[in-house]
Amino acid sequence: MTQASDLAHRLAREAEAVCRYYLFNGRREGRYWLVGDVENTPGRSLFVRLTGPESGKGAAGRWTDAATGEHGDLLDLIAANRKLDSLSDTLDEARAFLRMPRPEPSPHKPMEPAPQGSPEAARRLWAISQPIPGTLAETYLRSRGITDLKNCGSLRFHPRCWYRGDPDDPLDRARDAWPALIASVRDDQGTLTGVHRTWLDCSGTDKAPVSTSRRAMGHLLGHGVRFGIADDVLAAGEGIETMLSLRQVMPRLPAIAALSANHLAALELPPTLRRLYLARDGDPAGHTAVEALAQKAKEAGIEALTLDAVLGDLNEDLRKLGRNALAAGVRVQLAPEDVCRFMPLAA
Repeated sequence: MTQASDLAHRLAREAEAVCRYYLFNGRREGRYWLVGDVENTPGRSLFVRLTGPESGKGAAGRWTDAATGEHGDLLDLIAANRKLDSLSDTLDEARAFLRMPRPEPSPHKPMEPAPQGSPEAARRLWAISQPIPGTLAETYLRSRGITDLKNCGSLRFHPRCWYRGDPDDPLDRARDAWPALIASVRDDQGTLTGVHRTWLDCSGTDKAPVSTSRRAMGHLLGHGVRFGIADDVLAAGEGIETMLSLRQVMPRLPAIAALSANHLAALELPPTLRRLYLARDGDPAGHTAVEALAQKAKEAGIEALTLDAVLGDLNEDLRKLGRNALAAGVRVQLAPEDVCRFMPLAA
């Protein structure tokens, strides 16, 4: 057994102690340690298995970040947590840890309230939300025809997200909280600048019966909800469901939802971009936003192509016409080389 394998097995036998030391902002739930990410951010996206066999499926010490898809063993976690670039430095850190006294749980210190609607409030809501598989958020998206949810780490679920009613909400309808689909809004470097909330009814099959079922908070201008990492080609549009509908037939195409027509017009474009697809909603505001962003793209030397729906938007096409019809309608609007690159043969 190599030094690295030996240390990984020794760390796995001390998995909870490793988590309490490097990921002290998390907590144990059953057989897992839950935390936001490898950098010890509070949350529930990353989970570490605390018990299990020494190797194979379900091995102790294996971890996965549901938001990013990253995974590995406890040596990988230590390297990422401490930002160590070499194996030798990681092994030295692991050896040092194994000689340490085992840490006790840190006492809980309540955080100061974050300003309402601020990026910090958005980060905290994102951190306490959970991955969407098996939740009402998944139920809701499936009810909208969106069944392929791979690489959707920008979406999470909160079972009781605070809703502040307004005068248009009847008193018996303005509950203090509803289930909600939470979407992270990020800049071009991947920094979370805000979140978007879609409140859902308690069955998950529709939006909550409130006057404003969608709201965003944080810094949104120029940013959006990202699906995939854009390099030379990107699709942009207003709504989350619109862009997820496009990814049902083009799952490898990076996409961004700007969340409104005004924000779509102001979207910041990656410097590496050479082609931009614009999913245009069938209303005057949607047409104006696409025209503005297309002009911005052309001035930056980026080819801008429009994707029009047959009906009101791409999600309506998906729900009412079906996936095959959506794929056929999109295919004829693509640059020929992107059909082969981004659209599966079966679509």
